[in-house]
Amino acid sequence: MNDGGQRQYGPLGTALVIIPTYNEAENIKPIVTRVRAAVPEAHILVADDNSPDGTGKIADELASADDQVRVLHRKGKEGLGAAYLAGFRWGIDNGFGVLIEMDADGSHQPEELPRLLTALKNADLVLGSRWVPGGRIVNWPRHREFISRGGSMYSRVLLDVPLRDVTGGYRAFRKETLEGLGMDQVASQGYCFQVDLARRAVEAGYHVVEVPITFVEREIGDSKMSRDILVEALWRVTAWGVGTRVNKLLGRKH
Repeated sequence: MNDGGQRQYGPLGTALVIIPTYNEAENIKPIVTRVRAAVPEAHILVADDNSPDGTGKIADELASADDQVRVLHRKGKEGLGAAYLAGFRWGIDNGFGVLIEMDADGSHQPEELPRLLTALKNADLVLGSRWVPGGRIVNWPRHREFISRGGSMYSRVLLDVPLRDVTGGYRAFRKETLEGLGMDQVASQGYCFQVDLARRAVEAGYHVVEVPITFVEREIGDSKMSRDILVEALWRVTAWGVGTRVNKLLGRKH
């Protein structure tokens, strides 16, 4: 991983906060309101997967009242990774210089966005990390913490990625970073989508910085975590790890 010490970074440009939604009718208005208050200059893109609970309609109402809110209506539930990739492409096509990942359920605190953006001034990618000094979790079940910590450790060791929170989903990318990650080759969804982007950034030599965040368990609605998502993450990370080691033994690039 490049330490970024000698590199001169250009201005960030306008930030776009991408918020994927599926059945988040009770959460979307509060989270949009908090983002707008925390970083008034940022824009918001709600990427809704045709939520049957009317989330998309509420998002449209928010957008009609605020020129800095947009809605990307998708055909159906296709996974977190697909929603973010669609949001990234929309943001790049519309001239945004910073693309930010944020959950709709309030687990990512919008009030910590300025910290991520400040760190991005001298980085290519900033991860909001639960597992670095100063990071913490609130009201999380013990089994969720075990899965998250274990997943990050497994990914870090197997993929040789020097990051503490490989699976976290609160992130800020420079546009140029995303353009260099080969988004068209990203097929992973859910939990391991975040691992995939992190490992690609490290392998490409980008300067990745982790800043501490407070992660709060959602109070309204159901978690989107599922057994299928965990199984996909396990086999993909294992396959990537084996491939990385084989390439090193054969002297090939990733």
